[in-house]
Amino acid sequence: MSRMPLHLFAHPEDLAIVRLAPDEEPAFAWRTGPLQVLARSNSETSVVTLREAVPASARSEGPFRALEVAGPLDFAMVGVLASILSPVAAVGLTALTVSTFDTDWVLIRSEDIDVAIDALRKADQVVTPTSVWSGETA
Repeated sequence: MSRMPLHLFAHPEDLAIVRLAPDEEPAFAWRTGPLQVLARSNSETSVVTLREAVPASARSEGPFRALEVAGPLDFAMVGVLASILSPVAAVGLTALTVSTFDTDWVLIRSEDIDVAIDALRKADQVVTPTSVWSGETA
Protein backbone atom coordinates (compact mmCIF):
# COMPACT_ATOMS: atom_id res chain seq x y z
CA MET A 1 0.00 0.00 0.00
CA SER A 2 1.50 3.34 -0.99
CA ARG A 3 1.10 6.38 1.18
CA MET A 4 1.02 10.06 0.33
CA PRO A 5 4.40 11.76 0.50
CA LEU A 6 5.17 14.01 3.43
CA HIS A 7 5.65 17.73 2.89
CA LEU A 8 8.74 19.12 4.59
CA PHE A 9 9.76 22.74 4.96
CA ALA A 10 13.54 23.33 4.71
CA HIS A 11 14.50 26.24 6.95
CA PRO A 12 17.55 28.29 5.87
CA GLU A 13 18.80 29.29 9.32
CA ASP A 14 21.80 27.62 10.94
CA LEU A 15 20.93 26.05 14.30
CA ALA A 16 23.07 24.67 17.10
CA ILE A 17 22.58 22.30 20.01
CA VAL A 18 24.02 23.48 23.32
CA ARG A 19 24.78 21.24 26.28
CA LEU A 20 24.35 22.63 29.77
CA ALA A 21 24.54 21.06 33.21
CA PRO A 22 21.41 19.42 34.63
CA ASP A 23 18.88 22.04 35.76
CA GLU A 24 21.09 24.87 34.41
CA GLU A 25 19.14 27.75 32.90
CA PRO A 26 20.48 29.15 29.61
CA ALA A 27 22.29 32.44 30.25
CA PHE A 28 21.89 33.61 26.65
CA ALA A 29 19.00 34.67 24.41
CA TRP A 30 18.04 31.20 23.13
CA ARG A 31 14.38 31.91 22.29
CA THR A 32 15.05 32.86 18.70
CA GLY A 33 14.82 31.18 15.32
CA PRO A 34 12.33 28.83 13.68
CA LEU A 35 12.87 26.14 16.34
CA GLN A 36 13.65 26.73 19.99
CA VAL A 37 13.90 23.74 22.29
CA LEU A 38 14.82 23.41 25.95
CA ALA A 39 15.05 19.75 26.97
CA ARG A 40 16.08 18.37 30.32
CA SER A 41 17.11 14.96 31.57
CA ASN A 42 18.70 13.84 34.82
CA SER A 43 22.14 14.22 33.24
CA GLU A 44 21.91 17.36 31.10
CA THR A 45 20.01 20.33 29.78
CA SER A 46 20.04 20.77 26.00
CA VAL A 47 19.07 23.83 24.00
CA VAL A 48 18.36 24.06 20.27
CA THR A 49 18.53 27.60 18.97
CA LEU A 50 19.99 29.80 16.26
CA ARG A 51 23.72 29.24 15.98
CA GLU A 52 24.39 32.98 16.11
CA ALA A 53 22.75 33.13 19.57
CA VAL A 54 25.21 30.64 21.11
CA PRO A 55 28.06 32.12 23.14
CA ALA A 56 31.54 31.15 21.92
CA SER A 57 32.32 29.61 25.32
CA ALA A 58 29.33 27.23 25.22
CA ARG A 59 29.72 23.51 24.55
CA SER A 60 27.78 23.11 21.32
CA GLU A 61 27.41 21.20 18.06
CA GLY A 62 26.38 22.54 14.71
CA PRO A 63 25.53 24.12 12.48
CA PHE A 64 22.39 22.20 11.58
CA ARG A 65 19.50 22.98 9.27
CA ALA A 66 15.93 22.11 10.20
CA LEU A 67 13.41 20.18 8.14
CA GLU A 68 9.91 20.72 9.52
CA VAL A 69 7.17 18.24 8.67
CA ALA A 70 4.05 20.13 7.60
CA GLY A 71 1.50 19.62 10.34
CA PRO A 72 -0.36 19.25 12.46
CA LEU A 73 0.22 15.51 12.40
CA ASP A 74 -2.26 13.01 13.78
CA PHE A 75 -0.78 11.04 16.68
CA ALA A 76 -2.08 7.85 15.01
CA MET A 77 0.20 8.33 11.98
CA VAL A 78 2.73 5.51 11.70
CA GLY A 79 6.16 5.74 10.08
CA VAL A 80 6.52 9.51 9.75
CA LEU A 81 10.08 9.66 11.06
CA ALA A 82 11.04 6.37 9.40
CA SER A 83 10.02 7.73 6.00
CA ILE A 84 12.35 10.70 6.54
CA LEU A 85 15.23 9.03 8.34
CA SER A 86 15.53 5.96 6.08
CA PRO A 87 16.47 7.86 2.89
CA VAL A 88 18.78 10.15 4.87
CA ALA A 89 20.56 7.20 6.49
CA ALA A 90 20.77 5.42 3.13
CA VAL A 91 23.07 8.19 1.84
CA GLY A 92 25.22 7.99 4.98
CA LEU A 93 23.98 11.06 6.83
CA THR A 94 23.11 11.41 10.49
CA ALA A 95 19.97 13.16 11.67
CA LEU A 96 18.63 14.39 14.97
CA THR A 97 14.92 14.63 15.66
CA VAL A 98 12.65 16.77 17.81
CA SER A 99 8.92 16.29 18.18
CA THR A 100 6.44 18.94 19.23
CA PHE A 101 2.73 18.46 19.84
CA ASP A 102 1.87 19.37 16.23
CA THR A 103 4.79 18.07 14.18
CA ASP A 104 8.26 16.58 13.87
CA TRP A 105 11.53 18.33 13.10
CA VAL A 106 14.67 16.74 11.68
CA LEU A 107 18.07 18.40 12.06
CA ILE A 108 20.74 17.72 9.43
CA ARG A 109 24.26 19.12 9.45
CA SER A 110 24.20 22.29 7.33
CA GLU A 111 26.97 21.02 5.02
CA ASP A 112 24.85 17.92 4.25
CA ILE A 113 21.42 19.49 3.80
CA ASP A 114 21.48 19.47 -0.03
CA VAL A 115 22.36 15.76 -0.12
CA ALA A 116 19.60 15.03 2.41
CA ILE A 117 17.00 17.00 0.45
CA ASP A 118 17.99 15.21 -2.76
CA ALA A 119 17.63 11.83 -1.04
CA LEU A 120 14.23 12.78 0.37
CA ARG A 121 12.97 13.94 -3.01
CA LYS A 122 14.17 10.70 -4.62
CA ALA A 123 12.11 8.92 -1.93
CA ASP A 124 9.04 10.88 -3.15
CA GLN A 125 8.96 13.34 -0.25
CA VAL A 126 8.09 16.96 -1.01
CA VAL A 127 10.67 19.45 0.29
CA THR A 128 10.00 23.17 0.01
CA PRO A 129 12.55 25.87 0.90
CA THR A 130 11.08 28.35 3.32
CA SER A 131 11.88 31.45 5.24
CA VAL A 132 8.72 31.45 7.33
CA TRP A 133 10.57 32.60 10.45
CA SER A 134 10.38 36.40 10.57
CA GLY A 135 13.30 37.03 12.90
CA GLU A 136 10.99 37.88 15.78
CA THR A 137 11.87 36.46 19.18
CA ALA A 138 9.41 34.97 21.63
